[in-house]
Amino acid sequence: MSILFIKNMVCNRCIMVIQNELEKLGFDFTHIKLGEVTLTRELSAEDRKSLEAVLIPLGFEVIDDKKSRIIEKIKNIIIDLVHHQDNDTKKNLSDLLSDQLNHDYNYLSNLFSEVEGTTIEKYFIAQKIEKIKELLVYDELSLSEIALRLNYSSVAYLSNQFKKVTGLTPSYFKQIREEKRKPLDQCK
Repeated sequence: MSILFIKNMVCNRCIMVIQNELEKLGFDFTHIKLGEVTLTRELSAEDRKSLEAVLIPLGFEVIDDKKSRIIEKIKNIIIDLVHHQDNDTKKNLSDLLSDQLNHDYNYLSNLFSEVEGTTIEKYFIAQKIEKIKELLVYDELSLSEIALRLNYSSVAYLSNQFKKVTGLTPSYFKQIREEKRKPLDQCK
């Protein structure tokens, strides 16, 4: 059994694409989740080259070094937390990351900042803002419901943070809808 770490897997569609490509190449796997694939066997050097030749044009990359794997795991945990869970957790992001990655938060924070050029907190906020944009465009929830869903303490706090990042109020954004949403892997 072997685990591959894959960069830029940020959504369920990414998982489907990776799964499809692995099946085309005839690679057996037991599990796929954001950023990780568990294969039933070790890949040969030739298999690895074949896989990379398919993944790179699709915007994915196999990650070899430990630091890059940790960074990708941090991103995937945050993306999953913000975009794929009804976030009712009251646990601090720092505690959540430390617990899931078995590293001290200071180490994770310094590594992330060094490699990404931004802080974990700013990345987390950027993801939340993109989720707010998505929910505003769908126009199914009120601002109060969005604030509650994303664990903001108040609508005012959500609005202030949204304006600070985008330069627009949520209500104005909702009116114009021209501000393009960013792909999840391009939020910094």
